[in-house]
Amino acid sequence: MDFRTSRKGEQMKLVLITGCLGLIGSHVTRKCLLKGWKVLGVDKCTYAANTHLLKDFNMFENFTFIKKDIAELDYLPHCDYVINIAAESHVGNSIIDSHDFIHSNVVGVKNLLDLIRKKPKNVEDQPIFFHFSTDEVYGDITDGEHIETDILKPSNPYSASKAAADMFILAWARTYDMKYIILRPTNNYGEGQYPEKLIPLCVKHLMRGKKIRLHDEGEPVRNWLHSDDTASAVISIIESGTYNEIFNVAGGFEQKNIETAKQILDCYFGKNKYNPEEYLNLDYKRVGQDVRYALNDDKLRSLGWEPKKVFKEEIPKIVKYYKNNFKW
Repeated sequence: MDFRTSRKGEQMKLVLITGCLGLIGSHVTRKCLLKGWKVLGVDKCTYAANTHLLKDFNMFENFTFIKKDIAELDYLPHCDYVINIAAESHVGNSIIDSHDFIHSNVVGVKNLLDLIRKKPKNVEDQPIFFHFSTDEVYGDITDGEHIETDILKPSNPYSASKAAADMFILAWARTYDMKYIILRPTNNYGEGQYPEKLIPLCVKHLMRGKKIRLHDEGEPVRNWLHSDDTASAVISIIESGTYNEIFNVAGGFEQKNIETAKQILDCYFGKNKYNPEEYLNLDYKRVGQDVRYALNDDKLRSLGWEPKKVFKEEIPKIVKYYKNNFKW
Protein backbone atom coordinates (compact mmCIF):
# COMPACT_ATOMS: atom_id res chain seq x y z
CA MET A 1 0.00 0.00 0.00
CA ASP A 2 1.21 3.48 -0.81
CA PHE A 3 0.74 5.29 2.49
CA ARG A 4 0.69 8.65 0.75
CA THR A 5 -2.62 7.70 -0.87
CA SER A 6 -5.79 6.99 1.08
CA ARG A 7 -8.37 4.40 0.10
CA LYS A 8 -10.34 7.13 -1.67
CA GLY A 9 -7.30 8.08 -3.71
CA GLU A 10 -6.81 11.32 -1.79
CA GLN A 11 -3.38 12.50 -0.74
CA MET A 12 -2.78 11.78 2.92
CA LYS A 13 -0.32 13.45 5.25
CA LEU A 14 2.49 11.65 7.03
CA VAL A 15 2.96 12.86 10.60
CA LEU A 16 5.35 11.82 13.34
CA ILE A 17 3.87 12.58 16.76
CA THR A 18 6.06 12.49 19.86
CA GLY A 19 4.41 12.04 23.23
CA CYS A 20 1.55 10.26 21.46
CA LEU A 21 0.34 8.54 24.66
CA GLY A 22 0.08 11.66 26.81
CA LEU A 23 -3.06 13.69 27.39
CA ILE A 24 -2.60 16.13 24.49
CA GLY A 25 -0.61 13.75 22.32
CA SER A 26 -3.30 11.07 22.40
CA HIS A 27 -5.98 13.57 21.34
CA VAL A 28 -3.82 14.80 18.46
CA THR A 29 -2.98 11.23 17.44
CA ARG A 30 -6.61 10.18 17.35
CA LYS A 31 -7.69 13.18 15.27
CA CYS A 32 -4.88 12.62 12.77
CA LEU A 33 -5.77 8.94 12.47
CA LEU A 34 -9.44 9.75 11.93
CA LYS A 35 -8.39 12.16 9.17
CA GLY A 36 -6.83 9.18 7.44
CA TRP A 37 -3.28 10.47 7.90
CA LYS A 38 -0.40 8.07 8.37
CA VAL A 39 0.82 8.43 11.97
CA LEU A 40 4.11 7.31 13.45
CA GLY A 41 3.70 7.63 17.20
CA VAL A 42 6.74 8.01 19.42
CA ASP A 43 6.62 7.79 23.21
CA LYS A 44 9.14 6.66 25.81
CA CYS A 45 6.27 5.45 28.01
CA THR A 46 7.04 7.23 31.26
CA TYR A 47 4.78 7.12 34.32
CA ALA A 48 2.36 9.62 32.71
CA ALA A 49 1.80 7.68 29.48
CA ASN A 50 -1.61 6.13 28.76
CA THR A 51 -0.13 2.90 27.41
CA HIS A 52 -3.56 1.23 27.26
CA LEU A 53 -4.35 3.51 24.29
CA LEU A 54 -1.94 1.52 22.12
CA LYS A 55 -4.60 -1.17 21.83
CA ASP A 56 -7.00 1.38 20.34
CA PHE A 57 -4.44 3.06 18.10
CA ASN A 58 -3.14 -0.26 16.76
CA MET A 59 -6.59 -0.94 15.35
CA PHE A 60 -5.83 1.75 12.75
CA GLU A 61 -3.83 0.42 9.82
CA ASN A 62 -2.35 3.89 9.40
CA PHE A 63 -0.68 3.82 12.85
CA THR A 64 2.83 2.67 13.76
CA PHE A 65 4.43 2.95 17.19
CA ILE A 66 8.02 3.34 18.36
CA LYS A 67 8.98 3.30 22.04
CA LYS A 68 11.80 5.83 22.18
CA ASP A 69 13.14 8.85 24.04
CA ILE A 70 13.18 11.83 21.66
CA ALA A 71 16.66 12.75 22.87
CA GLU A 72 17.86 9.33 21.69
CA LEU A 73 15.96 9.10 18.40
CA ASP A 74 18.57 8.49 15.71
CA TYR A 75 16.48 8.21 12.56
CA LEU A 76 13.68 10.29 11.10
CA PRO A 77 11.53 8.61 8.44
CA HIS A 78 10.00 10.61 5.65
CA CYS A 79 7.09 12.68 6.95
CA ASP A 80 5.33 15.98 6.33
CA TYR A 81 5.21 17.09 9.96
CA VAL A 82 7.08 16.32 13.16
CA ILE A 83 4.56 17.20 15.87
CA ASN A 84 6.54 17.39 19.09
CA ILE A 85 4.35 17.06 22.19
CA ALA A 86 6.73 14.95 24.29
CA ALA A 87 7.82 16.90 27.35
CA GLU A 88 8.34 16.90 31.08
CA SER A 89 5.68 19.33 32.25
CA HIS A 90 5.18 19.33 36.01
CA VAL A 91 6.37 22.64 37.44
CA GLY A 92 6.79 21.29 40.97
CA ASN A 93 9.01 18.45 39.78
CA SER A 94 11.14 20.88 37.80
CA ILE A 95 11.76 22.93 40.93
CA ILE A 96 12.94 19.85 42.82
CA ASP A 97 15.23 18.66 40.00
CA SER A 98 15.41 20.17 36.52
CA HIS A 99 17.62 17.48 34.93
CA ASP A 100 14.85 15.53 33.19
CA PHE A 101 13.31 18.78 31.96
CA ILE A 102 16.53 19.90 30.31
CA HIS A 103 17.00 16.43 28.84
CA SER A 104 13.56 16.13 27.28
CA ASN A 105 12.49 19.72 26.67
CA VAL A 106 15.81 21.10 25.43
CA VAL A 107 18.17 18.28 24.43
CA GLY A 108 15.29 16.29 22.96
CA VAL A 109 14.11 19.24 20.90
CA LYS A 110 17.61 19.95 19.63
CA ASN A 111 17.94 16.32 18.57
CA LEU A 112 14.69 16.50 16.58
CA LEU A 113 15.79 19.75 14.96
CA ASP A 114 19.10 18.20 13.93
CA LEU A 115 17.38 15.13 12.50
CA ILE A 116 15.21 17.40 10.37
CA ARG A 117 18.17 19.61 9.39
CA LYS A 118 20.12 16.61 8.11
CA LYS A 119 17.36 15.57 5.74
CA PRO A 120 18.78 16.20 2.23
CA LYS A 121 16.62 18.86 0.59
CA ASN A 122 17.55 17.66 -2.88
CA VAL A 123 15.95 14.27 -2.18
CA GLU A 124 12.72 15.16 -0.37
CA ASP A 125 11.07 18.06 1.40
CA GLN A 126 12.11 18.57 5.00
CA PRO A 127 9.22 18.09 7.42
CA ILE A 128 7.71 21.08 9.19
CA PHE A 129 8.56 21.07 12.90
CA PHE A 130 5.30 21.60 14.82
CA HIS A 131 6.32 22.24 18.41
CA PHE A 132 4.21 22.43 21.55
CA SER A 133 5.38 25.18 23.86
CA THR A 134 3.35 26.63 26.75
CA ASP A 135 1.70 29.83 27.94
CA GLU A 136 4.16 29.78 30.84
CA VAL A 137 7.05 30.97 28.66
CA TYR A 138 5.61 34.49 28.87
CA GLY A 139 5.52 34.55 32.65
CA ASP A 140 2.49 35.86 34.47
CA ILE A 141 0.34 38.85 33.62
CA THR A 142 -1.97 40.59 36.08
CA ASP A 143 -4.11 42.37 33.49
CA GLY A 144 -4.74 41.87 29.80
CA GLU A 145 -3.43 39.03 27.63
CA HIS A 146 -0.10 37.99 26.13
CA ILE A 147 0.29 38.08 22.36
CA GLU A 148 2.74 35.99 20.34
CA THR A 149 5.35 38.75 20.00
CA ASP A 150 5.66 39.44 23.74
CA ILE A 151 9.04 38.95 25.40
CA LEU A 152 9.51 35.58 27.12
CA LYS A 153 9.95 35.80 30.90
CA PRO A 154 9.81 32.27 32.31
CA SER A 155 9.75 32.06 36.09
CA ASN A 156 10.53 28.42 36.90
CA PRO A 157 12.76 25.65 35.50
CA TYR A 158 9.94 24.05 33.50
CA SER A 159 8.94 27.23 31.68
CA ALA A 160 12.61 28.12 31.21
CA SER A 161 13.22 24.79 29.46
CA LYS A 162 10.25 25.39 27.15
CA ALA A 163 11.37 28.95 26.39
CA ALA A 164 14.85 27.63 25.59
CA ALA A 165 13.32 25.17 23.12
CA ASP A 166 11.40 27.99 21.45
CA MET A 167 14.64 29.92 21.02
CA PHE A 168 16.40 26.88 19.55
CA ILE A 169 13.61 26.47 17.00
CA LEU A 170 13.70 30.09 15.91
CA ALA A 171 17.50 30.02 15.66
CA TRP A 172 17.54 26.75 13.67
CA ALA A 173 14.85 28.13 11.37
CA ARG A 174 16.91 31.22 10.61
CA THR A 175 20.26 29.47 10.38
CA TYR A 176 19.21 26.38 8.44
CA ASP A 177 16.09 27.65 6.65
CA MET A 178 13.84 25.18 8.44
CA LYS A 179 10.06 25.44 8.58
CA TYR A 180 8.33 25.49 11.95
CA ILE A 181 5.14 26.14 13.90
CA ILE A 182 5.17 26.91 17.62
CA LEU A 183 1.93 26.42 19.56
CA ARG A 184 1.58 27.95 23.03
CA PRO A 185 -1.49 26.53 24.79
CA THR A 186 -2.98 27.41 28.15
CA ASN A 187 -3.75 24.82 30.88
CA ASN A 188 -5.00 21.65 29.23
CA TYR A 189 -7.48 19.35 30.90
CA GLY A 190 -9.37 16.20 29.96
CA GLU A 191 -9.89 12.54 30.76
CA GLY A 192 -6.70 10.52 31.04
CA GLN A 193 -4.44 13.20 32.50
CA TYR A 194 -1.98 11.84 35.04
CA PRO A 195 -3.03 12.86 38.57
CA GLU A 196 -0.17 15.22 39.28
CA LYS A 197 -2.07 18.07 37.62
CA LEU A 198 -4.72 20.05 39.48
CA ILE A 199 -8.02 18.52 38.37
CA PRO A 200 -7.19 14.79 38.60
CA LEU A 201 -5.04 15.41 41.68
CA CYS A 202 -8.01 16.96 43.47
CA VAL A 203 -10.11 13.86 42.77
CA LYS A 204 -7.27 11.59 43.83
CA HIS A 205 -6.93 13.35 47.18
CA LEU A 206 -10.68 13.24 47.80
CA MET A 207 -10.79 9.52 47.06
CA ARG A 208 -7.96 8.95 49.53
CA GLY A 209 -9.57 11.08 52.22
CA LYS A 210 -6.91 13.77 51.98
CA LYS A 211 -7.27 17.53 51.75
CA ILE A 212 -6.76 19.31 48.44
CA ARG A 213 -3.57 21.36 48.76
CA LEU A 214 -3.61 24.62 46.81
CA HIS A 215 -0.65 26.94 46.34
CA ASP A 216 -0.85 30.53 47.55
CA GLU A 217 -4.34 30.19 49.02
CA GLY A 218 -5.74 29.11 45.66
CA GLU A 219 -5.46 32.64 44.27
CA PRO A 220 -3.46 31.92 41.06
CA VAL A 221 -5.62 32.24 37.93
CA ARG A 222 -5.48 29.72 35.11
CA ASN A 223 -7.07 29.64 31.66
CA TRP A 224 -8.53 26.21 30.91
CA LEU A 225 -8.42 24.51 27.49
CA HIS A 226 -9.75 21.04 26.76
CA SER A 227 -7.23 18.80 25.00
CA ASP A 228 -9.77 17.96 22.31
CA ASP A 229 -9.89 21.65 21.41
CA THR A 230 -6.10 21.80 21.44
CA ALA A 231 -5.96 18.88 19.02
CA SER A 232 -8.49 20.62 16.76
CA ALA A 233 -6.20 23.66 16.71
CA VAL A 234 -3.38 21.46 15.40
CA ILE A 235 -5.56 20.18 12.57
CA SER A 236 -6.73 23.71 11.71
CA ILE A 237 -3.16 25.01 11.48
CA ILE A 238 -1.94 22.10 9.37
CA GLU A 239 -4.90 22.29 7.00
CA SER A 240 -4.36 26.03 6.60
CA GLY A 241 -0.93 25.31 5.11
CA THR A 242 0.71 28.01 7.21
CA TYR A 243 4.19 27.71 8.71
CA ASN A 244 6.93 29.81 10.29
CA GLU A 245 4.38 31.16 12.74
CA ILE A 246 3.74 31.18 16.49
CA PHE A 247 0.18 30.65 17.70
CA ASN A 248 -1.34 31.13 21.14
CA VAL A 249 -4.28 28.87 21.91
CA ALA A 250 -6.62 29.51 24.84
CA GLY A 251 -9.86 28.07 26.09
CA GLY A 252 -11.56 31.40 26.61
CA PHE A 253 -12.30 30.61 30.26
CA GLU A 254 -10.24 31.52 33.32
CA GLN A 255 -10.74 31.36 37.06
CA LYS A 256 -8.84 31.08 40.34
CA ASN A 257 -7.59 27.63 41.32
CA ILE A 258 -9.71 27.72 44.46
CA GLU A 259 -12.84 28.12 42.32
CA THR A 260 -11.81 25.15 40.21
CA ALA A 261 -11.29 23.08 43.37
CA LYS A 262 -14.75 24.07 44.65
CA GLN A 263 -16.31 23.03 41.33
CA ILE A 264 -14.66 19.65 41.73
CA LEU A 265 -15.95 19.38 45.30
CA ASP A 266 -19.47 20.23 44.04
CA CYS A 267 -19.25 17.44 41.49
CA TYR A 268 -17.79 14.98 43.99
CA PHE A 269 -20.11 15.53 46.95
CA GLY A 270 -22.99 17.56 45.53
CA LYS A 271 -23.44 21.31 45.74
CA ASN A 272 -23.70 22.68 49.29
CA LYS A 273 -23.24 19.19 50.75
CA TYR A 274 -19.77 19.72 52.22
CA ASN A 275 -17.74 22.16 54.26
CA PRO A 276 -14.87 23.54 52.11
CA GLU A 277 -12.65 24.00 55.18
CA GLU A 278 -12.68 20.23 55.74
CA TYR A 279 -11.31 19.52 52.28
CA LEU A 280 -9.03 22.45 51.36
CA ASN A 281 -5.49 23.15 52.59
CA LEU A 282 -4.53 26.69 51.63
CA ASP A 283 -1.29 26.99 53.62
CA TYR A 284 1.19 25.87 50.94
CA LYS A 285 3.54 28.29 49.20
CA ARG A 286 5.51 27.41 46.07
CA VAL A 287 8.45 29.27 44.59
CA GLY A 288 8.20 30.09 40.90
CA GLN A 289 4.41 30.35 41.19
CA ASP A 290 2.89 32.67 38.60
CA VAL A 291 -0.17 34.68 39.59
CA ARG A 292 -2.09 34.57 36.30
CA TYR A 293 -1.67 33.30 32.75
CA ALA A 294 -3.76 34.74 29.91
CA LEU A 295 -3.33 34.55 26.15
CA ASN A 296 -4.78 36.38 23.19
CA ASP A 297 -5.42 33.81 20.45
CA ASP A 298 -7.04 36.03 17.80
CA LYS A 299 -4.35 34.95 15.34
CA LEU A 300 -5.37 31.31 15.61
CA ARG A 301 -9.09 32.13 15.53
CA SER A 302 -8.56 33.96 12.25
CA LEU A 303 -7.98 30.49 10.74
CA GLY A 304 -11.51 29.51 11.75
CA TRP A 305 -10.66 27.64 14.96
CA GLU A 306 -12.54 28.17 18.19
CA PRO A 307 -12.90 26.03 21.35
CA LYS A 308 -16.00 23.85 21.55
CA LYS A 309 -15.74 22.38 25.04
CA VAL A 310 -17.35 24.24 27.96
CA PHE A 311 -15.46 23.93 31.25
CA LYS A 312 -18.49 23.72 33.56
CA GLU A 313 -20.01 21.01 31.37
CA GLU A 314 -16.83 18.94 31.15
CA ILE A 315 -15.80 18.99 34.83
CA PRO A 316 -18.62 16.66 36.02
CA LYS A 317 -17.67 14.15 33.30
CA ILE A 318 -14.00 14.30 34.25
CA VAL A 319 -14.66 13.91 37.99
CA LYS A 320 -16.86 10.89 37.24
CA TYR A 321 -14.14 9.45 34.98
CA TYR A 322 -11.49 9.61 37.69
CA LYS A 323 -13.84 8.23 40.35
CA ASN A 324 -14.53 5.24 38.11
CA ASN A 325 -10.94 4.81 36.90
CA PHE A 326 -8.88 5.20 40.06
CA LYS A 327 -5.59 3.43 39.36
CA TRP A 328 -2.97 5.39 41.22
